Amino acid sequence: MRAILFLATKDLRLLWRDRMGMFWVFGFPLLMVLLFGSLYSGGGAQNIDVAVADDDGSARAKEFIHKLHQTKALSVQTMSLKDATEKVRSGKVDAFVHVLPGFGKVKLGGGQSIPLEMGADPSKSAATSMLQGILVQKWFESIQDIFTKPGSMKKLVKSSLDNLAVSGTGDAQQDMVLKTFLGNTMDFLDKVDTKTYGSSGPLAKMQIKTVSVLQERAQPRSSFDITFPSGILWALIACATAFAISLVSERTSGTLTRIMLSPLRFWQILAGKGLACFIACVSTSAVLLFIGVTLLKVQLPDPIKASVAVVAVSLGFVGIMMFISVLGKTERSVSGAGWAILLVMAMFGGCMMPLAFMPSWMQSISSLSPVKWGILALEGAVWRDFTYQQMLPSILVLLGVGIVSFVLGTWILSRTKL
Repeated sequence: MRAILFLATKDLRLLWRDRMGMFWVFGFPLLMVLLFGSLYSGGGAQNIDVAVADDDGSARAKEFIHKLHQTKALSVQTMSLKDATEKVRSGKVDAFVHVLPGFGKVKLGGGQSIPLEMGADPSKSAATSMLQGILVQKWFESIQDIFTKPGSMKKLVKSSLDNLAVSGTGDAQQDMVLKTFLGNTMDFLDKVDTKTYGSSGPLAKMQIKTVSVLQERAQPRSSFDITFPSGILWALIACATAFAISLVSERTSGTLTRIMLSPLRFWQILAGKGLACFIACVSTSAVLLFIGVTLLKVQLPDPIKASVAVVAVSLGFVGIMMFISVLGKTERSVSGAGWAILLVMAMFGGCMMPLAFMPSWMQSISSLSPVKWGILALEGAVWRDFTYQQMLPSILVLLGVGIVSFVLGTWILSRTKL
């Protein structure tokens, strides 16, 4: 163990002395956090995944949900309110819409609230605003057909009057009541002023209530809460690349050969390199989180969960570092291959572009990137208020990627001629 610690200390000292390397490990990720934190302070989205919970069940509610399904900007799933809320909290959908009981019986007039509730991912404020506008639009469409396009309703009323005149209901008194009602309805449709119920009428004052999806303490207080996980991933990408290059540099310079001639075993040498990379990843993450909490007011409600997430992500990138180090025989080839692979992972994983901004085909393959799982684990610990059970899939994926990558890289290196 002493030999492993000695080798790890050696690698960390070399990294500390490399000023440009330290910039890419510490400075560059912090710049990315500040840049994206400023850019995404207003949020934004192109495609909105929506879960709809219908607790009314009326014909009007079903027609309203049908209109949402037909909206190109939305991808709609119908489920229970509990499942919808959980999907938003876990980041699987952008927002949910709750159709409240009484939706089909709402009275028309000014000053009322639409019997809908909406819960959205706080990191997607633009998607929330866009969805709210769509909901209001579809609400108007569902009720204005009666007033702005009374022709279809008049046909239905006239048909009912004709049937009543021919067959009736068998009760003369009820026939008279129904005939009076239908006649008054026809008179209303003839005289209704369609402009009264247009966009400038009293219905325009209606608003949709937005409810909180996360606990109060778990709400992101600023865009930096949202961008810091991706900033930490940028730091780990830089660490993995730096140590992969250092390993191939030792191979090309003969340093690794001389170390292997010592009494140290092969696994001890690789363990020392992996330990140094792990310490660098954890230390970098800790420094960035300290800066975020103290200077940028990033919240850290549960330090233990954050520590678990940081350890899992760091172990995953230690394995990725080992695999990258065997992708070439020179520093230039490993650097090129490493950055190419990691940048693709970052692009599809959400470091460069939030998942909500991505086309659907990119979102469908983003789960192949360990960066996505790293961001999700850190978000769950920092502000999403995940339970350990909810964090477990991300942690298992990261550990699995780390173990498989490290074993594969070690196997290839052991068969490489030094």
